[in-house]
Amino acid sequence: MTKGRLTFALCLCLLFGALAQVQAKTGTGNIQLDVKKQVLSNGMRVIVLENHAAPVFSSIIRFSTGSVDEHPGITGTSHLLEHMLFKGTRIVGTSNYEAEVPIMARIDSVAHLAYAEQVKLQSPLNAPDSSRLKELRQQIADLQTQQKQYIIKDELWGTYLQNGGSGLNASTGNDGTQYYVSLPKNRLELWAFLESDRMANLVLREFYSERDVVMEERRLSYENQARGRVGEAAMSTIYWASPYAWPVVGWMSDLMTVQREDVEAYFKSHYSPSNAVAVIVGDVNADSVFALCERYFGKVPAQPLPRPVVTRDAPQNGERRVEVEYDASPSAEIAWVVPQIGHPDLPALEVAADILSDGRTSRFFKNIREKKLGTVNASVDYSRLPGTFSCSVTPYGDHTIQELEAAIYAEIDRLKTEKVTEWELQRVRNQVDAQLLRSLESNNGMAFRLASSEGLTGDWHHFLDRADAVKQVTADDVMRVVNKYLVKKNRSVIYVVKPSTDQPTAAAPKTN
Repeated sequence: MTKGRLTFALCLCLLFGALAQVQAKTGTGNIQLDVKKQVLSNGMRVIVLENHAAPVFSSIIRFSTGSVDEHPGITGTSHLLEHMLFKGTRIVGTSNYEAEVPIMARIDSVAHLAYAEQVKLQSPLNAPDSSRLKELRQQIADLQTQQKQYIIKDELWGTYLQNGGSGLNASTGNDGTQYYVSLPKNRLELWAFLESDRMANLVLREFYSERDVVMEERRLSYENQARGRVGEAAMSTIYWASPYAWPVVGWMSDLMTVQREDVEAYFKSHYSPSNAVAVIVGDVNADSVFALCERYFGKVPAQPLPRPVVTRDAPQNGERRVEVEYDASPSAEIAWVVPQIGHPDLPALEVAADILSDGRTSRFFKNIREKKLGTVNASVDYSRLPGTFSCSVTPYGDHTIQELEAAIYAEIDRLKTEKVTEWELQRVRNQVDAQLLRSLESNNGMAFRLASSEGLTGDWHHFLDRADAVKQVTADDVMRVVNKYLVKKNRSVIYVVKPSTDQPTAAAPKTN
């Protein structure tokens, strides 16, 4: 072990003795976490990492479901459920659930009629008379107003806040959905009660008004943002068969028409305990956590795991180029398809991305940003299905996207013919160590690492294995994967251009 590596190991031991120990292994630092895992009787996985530095804990419940598990007609459902899981249950968020039930049944009946009108209006064979649809929507709004007399708004949020909770939130991605909160250590049972309750007894109250909220979110974040427009165009260009082709927020036509029963059925099949992992990091006792989770979560009925998504794109056999017209400054997304998580080539691709764009000593920074051409950020996906190595491009001033694109390809071509230096590789290794060190600084950060690894791979240890794999990458590995994947026939380029008849087309710079 070198002096620098020994110093890093000693720092970890001194700072995080309660969390981790560092020991020599084949000449590299290897963090060994005292993580405990137990599978409940219904298949739910529970992971605990004790840290007694402060009397608090952070929790994450991650469901192994995201937009990749949806299909046309219900795109955006995982994200919509992210909103709905804060609406309450049969006992939380209501003063009289039994009184709500007939009102919600009437709302569903009217919603079915509204859906039929929406379908009718989409056909050119029917006169575009939307008066009936407006009338039905008003009926739904009136019924929801009637239901409000029984709704205790934001009771879940309020309960957590009154008990010292912080950071209560949720997020949805292509591959997973997670719900998280941090609490004092003496509120662990409250957490188990509330989270198991909304897993077992979720009520999709205020569904249609919340659906409108999500539709507005889509307008603001995607339709009225250049970055949102280019992101959607990029995914639809890169993926022709993969469900990554649609956005996490969903297509507007699906959001406008999805029914409450559709979302409820999706919840029952994808948000069962057998498809979930709960991670607790903090001042807790692992055995007590396992017993408490069995008591509360264990009684939630198990469900068969959702059918795996097997749809894949055929190999791309030619560059794809798309222009998105939007009144905004020019920008672009350049992407190459790469394998899914677990493939041995991903660590070398990650090293290539870091050498190109991570930090002020990266090649893109020195040869593009410092020359005032623009900014380029490179990244690689670790995803359930084949993902991308991508570059986000923003030119400065009068410089064009074409100039930046040519400069990007010049740097990538250098990686194909000239080995990266040992200094660059060591810089990446140091950054990996620093990132791991930072993740150990907070219960929440470590919980996210554990939940993501377990949810994506079934192995909480994956993020540590990934770090070790990145640190083992050689200059030959980088050259090999860049020549294999970052080639023209595997590339998609999406430009944002201002609407204009004389706008230059997105012609490709000469490259291999």
